Amino acid sequence: MKPADLARLLEAFFLDRLIRQKRVSPYTVASYRDTFRLLLAFAERQLGKPPSALRLADMDAPLIGSFLDYVEKERGNSARSRNVRLAAIRSFFRYAALQEPTHAGLIQRVLAMPNKRFERRPIDFLVGPEIDALLQAPDRNSWSGRRDHALLLVAVETGLRCSELAGLKVESIVLDRGAHVRCLGKGRKERCTPLRKSTVAVLRSWLREHGGDPADPLFPNARRTHLSPDGIEYIVAKHVALAKRHCSSLERKRVTPHVLRHTAAMELLKSGVDRALIALCLGHESVETTQMYLAADLALKEKALARMSPRRAQPRRYRPADRLLAFLKSL
Repeated sequence: MKPADLARLLEAFFLDRLIRQKRVSPYTVASYRDTFRLLLAFAERQLGKPPSALRLADMDAPLIGSFLDYVEKERGNSARSRNVRLAAIRSFFRYAALQEPTHAGLIQRVLAMPNKRFERRPIDFLVGPEIDALLQAPDRNSWSGRRDHALLLVAVETGLRCSELAGLKVESIVLDRGAHVRCLGKGRKERCTPLRKSTVAVLRSWLREHGGDPADPLFPNARRTHLSPDGIEYIVAKHVALAKRHCSSLERKRVTPHVLRHTAAMELLKSGVDRALIALCLGHESVETTQMYLAADLALKEKALARMSPRRAQPRRYRPADRLLAFLKSL
């Protein structure tokens, strides 16, 4: 029997399964593409075969496990990012199970590989002085500085995902009565997010300078094409580095475009907006997703603690009644 050709399977997986049958978003295609580019380059180094010569049998569980260790230890990815890579690989192997049933044993061993558990820490977000320092960081005497200021302002106010920001077009912005930004998010769900008057003024000025057709990118790069998510991450990191000079608390935070999304959610929560409306504004699949913002807000916890009745017991120092217990206590 002819060995299963990995190149043929991968092409059919992307073109037939993901794009034609499932009609996944371009962001999902890009994420899966990046995973397999990394995996194929890793397999080429490990096996000494060019990617076009690889067979499905080469992609066994030990190789996949070594690849996942590589993305964590050598590329510095988090356990969460490792699990995202594994999810893409599993999706391909579920498709391969239907196309190549003779490799069922190999496929099942890969599908049985578990996700890696990770610590769930409270989310990071910016507070008022940190937001102000970040928005003041771009040099608005330059074209790129005015673009960056408008981009950061929209990110902090609307909570758009990095990929959603990158995909915005001139026609995505409505600045008349009921000003809002329209975007296509996860699950091909379109949503509208209202804009404040101050943000409308900044965007109106930016659009006058930017010009362009409705289908042009709202925040273009130097070549007048769409910024990539990596480009937006670079812009955020650059201005955070400048903002740290004027706001020392930023030194203790790792600020990414997703942290700006969390910041928008926390600003809504502190203003008393209901969790269901926050989920709607951010494009969350479930209102339960917004629970993490309640857990992150220390001020809400302090208010809850202040409502509790104080204990009336007098504090007393523990004194062991036995010499041996006193010795153990001293260790």
